Amino acid sequence: MTLKTGVIGLGNMGGGMAATLAGKGFEVSGFDLSAAALEQAQRQGVRAVSDRAELIRSVDVLILSLPKAEHVEAVCLGEHGILELGRAGLVVVDTTTSTPEASRKVATALRAKGIAFLDAPVSGGPKGAANGSMSMVIGGEEADLAKVLPVLEAMSGTRVHVGGHGAGNVAKIANNMLAAAHLITTAEAMSMAAKAGVDPQKLLEGINAGSGRSAASQVMFPTWVLNKAYDSGFTMGLMRKDVGLASDLAAALDLDLPLARHVAQLWDDSRETLPDSDDFCCIVQRTDKALYGRGE
Repeated sequence: MTLKTGVIGLGNMGGGMAATLAGKGFEVSGFDLSAAALEQAQRQGVRAVSDRAELIRSVDVLILSLPKAEHVEAVCLGEHGILELGRAGLVVVDTTTSTPEASRKVATALRAKGIAFLDAPVSGGPKGAANGSMSMVIGGEEADLAKVLPVLEAMSGTRVHVGGHGAGNVAKIANNMLAAAHLITTAEAMSMAAKAGVDPQKLLEGINAGSGRSAASQVMFPTWVLNKAYDSGFTMGLMRKDVGLASDLAAALDLDLPLARHVAQLWDDSRETLPDSDDFCCIVQRTDKALYGRGE
């Protein structure tokens, strides 16, 4: 059986996911509040739907790509939302970096109507969404995951089922906490080495051959930092939101995580010079403006 798939949220990530699925022969419909996003999706083979209710009623798999947990709750549980309009057997795959509490709340409410829910936040940025190489960490029931696996395999390169409802978001929050720290620690290490006379490109080769490597040194610095492109498609505002989720989770668990707390403070303090609209890799400029700045 061909699974009719819908995507709510056709921004940088959701639009790429929808286009990837359409390009691989899936019957894909998409909804977004932006007319421009709908037009772009239609040009990429996605059936553009201007009525969200129509989309919810017409699909077997519904992928959410939304900014925050509150948007997920509104779409799932609010007026004219999935709980009200979705039919039994529908599987909702939420790729938003949300909160474990919101995921569990939504999953419980939808399950009462026979609608399955998976929290499946993604990594890989707009490029990964557009070429199907992104990774997913998934929380939810094994049987529900198996039902939609053909769709997820088509839109992602790696999928890790990490546990029950909410576990996907816990894993993503932990991942982004590390990414936020690695950008800063790599920037500091490179600034130190550069002032000691080592070429940054050569240092990066050395780090990536050693035990200090990370996605920051292997992907972020060569792709978006050293060339001063700063065009990953992921913003300072989004990373600040994710760092805040990590801080909230640590507080809820009554954990004392001094390094994570300091990293969160550095990201928050960066608001003074780096607006939410800047690329998230711009955080390195607070370490060494001369080395990482564009020369403004």
